[in-house]
Amino acid sequence: MKRFVLTFLLFASVFALTSCEKEDISPVQPNDGALPLNTVKPQYLKAGDRVALISPSYFTPMENVEKTAEVLRGWGLVPVIGPNVGKVYAGKYAGTVEERVSDILWALNDTTIKAVICNRGGYGTIQLIDQIPLTTWGAHPKWLVGFSDITTLHGLLTRAGVMSIHGTMSSFIAAGGDDLTSTLMRDLLMGRVPRYEVPAHPQNITGKASGILVGGNICTFAPNVGTQADATLGRDLILFIEEVGESMHNIDRQFNILAMNGVLNRCKGVVLGEFDGCGNELSYESIEAMLRQYIAKYNIPLLCGFPAGHGDVNLPLVMGAPVTIDVRTDGATLQFDIDGQQQEVITSEAKATPMPVATRMRLAGKID
Repeated sequence: MKRFVLTFLLFASVFALTSCEKEDISPVQPNDGALPLNTVKPQYLKAGDRVALISPSYFTPMENVEKTAEVLRGWGLVPVIGPNVGKVYAGKYAGTVEERVSDILWALNDTTIKAVICNRGGYGTIQLIDQIPLTTWGAHPKWLVGFSDITTLHGLLTRAGVMSIHGTMSSFIAAGGDDLTSTLMRDLLMGRVPRYEVPAHPQNITGKASGILVGGNICTFAPNVGTQADATLGRDLILFIEEVGESMHNIDRQFNILAMNGVLNRCKGVVLGEFDGCGNELSYESIEAMLRQYIAKYNIPLLCGFPAGHGDVNLPLVMGAPVTIDVRTDGATLQFDIDGQQQEVITSEAKATPMPVATRMRLAGKID
């Protein structure tokens, strides 16, 4: 009898323990993971403000950095070159991870620096995602400017609650800084906010939507899904996408990664920028036509042909800002719902000195 009781108690204990373990691993309530993106706008610049020049990705020749510094002086600003700018690591990077992080921290924490302009894109910012906490990115809000691989930093800043500027970099400003791409970026830094009028595009989907602008270079930000640099985790998004020198099937792959992670479910609208030098190995009419087939399923507006990215014209966009797009049959508007002096820009009139695709890719750091 005693043996029976002991056996029963042992069985009961095992059953209870097993039941507790099963209860501990029971499924949680469904949650799409969407986060509220509440961002602040850094102060606009004024004459005499200090602007840091840093290289978070690929190496930039000091000649370009010095020329950019001269352009900034002409704008009435005071350029300050990062301590590690000019260094080279592994033949490509602008220094080791530690050196690049050191320059970012220097620029973020120095309260006398009011803006940060990145010298070049290329590759490398994915290595920095876990090196700096979001609280540090958001501690002293200031403008950060860049595109291409700098897309990662825009994601970090948006998640940290700070707006930033998807715009031209030192490698391009060094050419003179008097083209519309550069002067609009300068004006935006100083409080003149563009309101863009965009011509009609055959792949547009009409509609009006407002949300927080996120995204950038798709092959840079799609791999960041699920990290602290992933601003697409936010809700009520306006998604911006551009790319250069990639195949159609790789762009399709990256877009599907976003869709399968629920990003399109959180979008109120999509803006497609330049797809410069991208492949045509599939029989779609264009990259825009390929992506439209997916976007149309979500019943949201699509604005195509916005001149931002790696093309001759790279008009500035305020990432992390509330933005409204209005896509009509006769054209579209894109406006930022932030304070500042409004400046109407007709994108079809934006001209630039034509530059070979290979040259643009080299300056942005996409190729050697």
